[in-house]
Amino acid sequence: MPVVIAVGAFLMTLVGGWVAHRVTDRRHLILGLAGGLMLGVVGLDLLPEALEAADVPLLGVPAALLCFVLGFLAAHAAERLLAVRKAAHGMDPEERVPQVGLTAAAAMVVHSLMDGFAIGAAYQVGSEMAVAVALAVIAHDFADGFNTYTIASLYGNARRKALLLLGADALAPLVGAAATLLITLPEQPLGFYLGFFGGVLLYLATSDILPEAHHDHPALSTLGCTAAGVGFMWLVVGLSGH
Repeated sequence: MPVVIAVGAFLMTLVGGWVAHRVTDRRHLILGLAGGLMLGVVGLDLLPEALEAADVPLLGVPAALLCFVLGFLAAHAAERLLAVRKAAHGMDPEERVPQVGLTAAAAMVVHSLMDGFAIGAAYQVGSEMAVAVALAVIAHDFADGFNTYTIASLYGNARRKALLLLGADALAPLVGAAATLLITLPEQPLGFYLGFFGGVLLYLATSDILPEAHHDHPALSTLGCTAAGVGFMWLVVGLSGH
């Protein structure tokens, strides 16, 4: 049954990626929406879950929040180090590196794997819990698919690579749900991971995706798409009770 439920997440991920792939003539709107979805995922979904799973204080600060800051700094450091290397080889340090997009999209795949794992774990707790978690995962997997394709494409990767990563992101919930039949993931390490991943996503949204969305089209419509992305995630979290 968890695997059957995860099929919904699989389909929704593909729909999200398909939308990002097809709407190419309004790129600034797509990027604005992607930034809003990522901001909503981080602030309304990932961080609350991370704090609930790993609310362990370290010098007065929850460990999940420390992991969040560490994730932000790690993404920033990786991008700056790549820029320094490019400058040393006579390249434009501000030019986007495809490897950054591939790494970020791969992290989205890992997150989708955890989504599938959450469906399976919730089903072991009870059917009502499984339905609530499944609704949350299926709804926000549209955003995952959308963001996976957008991130990979934004950093200059070929469409084939972006589509392959989208396919992996769609299959990941199925694999995660099936894995719960064999293993159990401790809650606290999951909280550390969610916090770290949230920091990485926030960095990508604020340093690359949103600035790029407003670079050539600083329009209210772009800002409206960003707000719509946040509002969509708020609606998903609120209706699912997750």
